[in-house]
Amino acid sequence: MPEGDPPLSLRDLDAIGVSRLKKVGPKRASALAEMEIHTVLDLLQHYPRRYLDRTRQARIAELLADEAATVVGTVLRGSTRRIRGGRSLTDIVITDDTGRLKLSFFNQAWRERQLAPEATVVVHGRPTRYRGTLQMTNPVVDPVGDRTGRIISVYPQSDKAGVRTWDIAGSVNEALNRCHDRRIADPVPAAVQRSLGLVERHTALNWIHRPASMEESVRARRRLVFDELLRVQLQLVRRKRRLELHTAGLRHATDGELVERFWRNLPFLLTDSQRRVIDEIASDLAKPHPMHRLLQGDVGAGKTVVALSALLAAVQGRFQGALMAPTEVLAEQHLETMVSLLGDLSVPDASRLGGERPLRVELLSGRVGAAERRRTVAGLASGEVDIVVGTHALISEGLEYRALGVVVIDEQHRFGVEQRAVLRDKGPGSVTPDLLVMTATPIPRTAAMTVYGDLDVSVLDELPPGRVPVATSWARTPLEETGVWSEVRGAVAAGRQAYVVCPVIEESEALDVRSVIETHERLTDDGGELAGLRVGLLHGRVTPAEKEATMELFRSAALDVLVATTVIEVGVDVPNATVMVVLDADRFGIAQLHQLRGRVGRAEHASVCHLVGEASTPEARARLEAVVSSNDGFELAESDLELRGEGTLMGERQKGRNDLRLASLRRDKEWVERARTSAIDMIDADAELSRHPDLLDEIEFMLGTDDVEFLLKS
Repeated sequence: MPEGDPPLSLRDLDAIGVSRLKKVGPKRASALAEMEIHTVLDLLQHYPRRYLDRTRQARIAELLADEAATVVGTVLRGSTRRIRGGRSLTDIVITDDTGRLKLSFFNQAWRERQLAPEATVVVHGRPTRYRGTLQMTNPVVDPVGDRTGRIISVYPQSDKAGVRTWDIAGSVNEALNRCHDRRIADPVPAAVQRSLGLVERHTALNWIHRPASMEESVRARRRLVFDELLRVQLQLVRRKRRLELHTAGLRHATDGELVERFWRNLPFLLTDSQRRVIDEIASDLAKPHPMHRLLQGDVGAGKTVVALSALLAAVQGRFQGALMAPTEVLAEQHLETMVSLLGDLSVPDASRLGGERPLRVELLSGRVGAAERRRTVAGLASGEVDIVVGTHALISEGLEYRALGVVVIDEQHRFGVEQRAVLRDKGPGSVTPDLLVMTATPIPRTAAMTVYGDLDVSVLDELPPGRVPVATSWARTPLEETGVWSEVRGAVAAGRQAYVVCPVIEESEALDVRSVIETHERLTDDGGELAGLRVGLLHGRVTPAEKEATMELFRSAALDVLVATTVIEVGVDVPNATVMVVLDADRFGIAQLHQLRGRVGRAEHASVCHLVGEASTPEARARLEAVVSSNDGFELAESDLELRGEGTLMGERQKGRNDLRLASLRRDKEWVERARTSAIDMIDADAELSRHPDLLDEIEFMLGTDDVEFLLKS
């Protein structure tokens, strides 16, 4: 590379194909492509998955059982024999000047050819004692080359593509050597690096691939983790500041009497958590730019009261409020809850005798009749409808609001950016309504910062008084399951109701799970566990009318038990239901089980959730044990993150160029915080990063518009 050329950016490295490297002909390039390694950037971001520390080389006489060690020895002899089950066992004996060590390999007969007598080899493994002598089973072995006496990087490899860890190491080594003169560019400000004690990027990429010590590999990872997180945070904070600076909002009067009257009329006191969150929202509503806030609240934490307070703040200023839910059942549930909480609340109206009129709340969904829909649409356009609750119908073409001031979106992960944007665009004139998005799926703090980084976050972290935590048990055996059905019958006899949830709709040979249809038949047949009870059936393939009819029967207690799929996961509210039975519970994730459990325990009655079935994997066992041990949604969200990783949060975005390849929202919590703080400081000082054009270019190259949009849909 010519002297004097500028340092190589990530964009530059991505423009260099791996075929430019030595020993990477068409066949090797094709094999690397199967591993999604096309360019030098892909290669340098194919990080080692572990390291072998061969700087601490042991002598055979010094080996201790169960302590990993690296040994250099000379092969004495080798042999292979057949053992039970048609397998082969190859034994190799090596020696140094202090003793002998046996290496055993199962189904690796080729080792006898590789490790011929008198060959010098390096082996790394954990010795075990067998019949009084130490041996290593299936150790890592490589012939002595330049890999003795140093830290060895072990890469993810592909047997299918025929690419071994040493092949990757050789190509990485050449790529780094060829970058040596120009160096790899570092667009992160030097002051930020110094304040956090970070090494520069060129050094970090060299150290992570070929460290001279384990300390170097740790420092390299720290720097590269920060880079990944900083890019995401800069883009999110930049978008957030743009919304605040360049979007006209409404200044709501938050000290009016309507909201106060609503609180006074509630049949319960607000929790401290609700008051804190209402204050945070009120502070946003009083500002001249639009609110863009996420409200997290565990099942039953009282999000509806908070949402109503925000909507009424709009109404008392002569604006309108809208609440959008993902399903018709949930929209209708919200309407019912809101109407009961609002009671006979009235709003000021100087044109009426007495100066007031009743607050008008309407529903707009696919099931609303044509005449009623026309009346509601006209009322929205004239301003006579104060609050509208609905589904996607709220953003349908041609629907006009006189003065939409506050929008609440429930279970916001079910709506895309486009849908949110359309609803925001329905504000008065060029003004954007304030937006509150809610979720009952608790999200760990670091994940919320990364996935919802363009929103301010409020958390409801206590349950209203009188709500009894749901007792949860795990029935693993047929005898324990029999006890569950006895408890269901007992609850029904006491005047209560129960849910039974199944994971699929009809029998599948591929999945050993009980279908909801077969389960309903089995439970209600003569001699069935629920024979004689009034048992309804609900799943995703019934028509909306059938679904609503069944739900209405259950709500009115005309049904004792509802056998259903997860259509009842979100939003269904039947306070008299006190028993939840989840069949084949190991098929569900932690968040889903917690949501299902939240369908009971919605009143003062003691409630229970039974998880039924054996765990098919250790991970499934850990999930079920976590749900049994905790009712705290945020604690469970942390457990979910530990068990499943951040792919569950980052979703499809993981497949983009800016994968979190090194950064972990679990292990690197403090670095998420530091990246967020650094991003805020940088954007507040330089809103569009105009003083850092190289960094801006890197963000746009690595993230791209599509990735950012997906990140913000989350």
